[in-house]
Amino acid sequence: MSDWTLEAAIERTGVLKQGHFLLTSGRHSDQYMQMAQLLQYPAEAKAAGAAVAKLFTDQEIDLVVGPALGGVIIAHEVASSLGVRCIFAERKEGEMQIRRGFEVEAGERVLVIEDVVTTGGSVKEVIALLEERDAIIVGVGSLVDRSKGTNPFEVPYRSLKAVQIESYLEEDCPLCKEGIPAVKPGSRHKK
Repeated sequence: MSDWTLEAAIERTGVLKQGHFLLTSGRHSDQYMQMAQLLQYPAEAKAAGAAVAKLFTDQEIDLVVGPALGGVIIAHEVASSLGVRCIFAERKEGEMQIRRGFEVEAGERVLVIEDVVTTGGSVKEVIALLEERDAIIVGVGSLVDRSKGTNPFEVPYRSLKAVQIESYLEEDCPLCKEGIPAVKPGSRHKK
């Protein structure tokens, strides 16, 4: 897949969904990017990971960490491309945690990887966990940036593609006003 592009992969794999969605941020949208549709194909995931890894060739990286669930596969592929270790953080009882015997050493240079960033909530939780362990966060990377051109993190943030998908507060959502029920496709369970 030497001529691989994210745009073509999104089209090939049916990532962009239409409907009425309740996003993990609590906002509503008529579109949703289900990156798992792309990442289910090993060749696509490998190419995507290599493309994200290229964004960070100027950094010295010891470890890649992804938040479960969306960041796990792409973080692994980025780490594989960089030739470094990969772990993930997962939610238990509503709280992001590093479990399963994974260790993060003080001073390790860590790249945090997510599939899609909108508000950056899960990534911020992972960064806080890593900082508690005195890791050095060298950056955040993602396949898709939905943050509307803002960097929601206090470290460098790079993505393969910025996507503008309109989202609304529930009270302003035109789909709610039409009585169309919202579905929750994401994986982050907010309290």
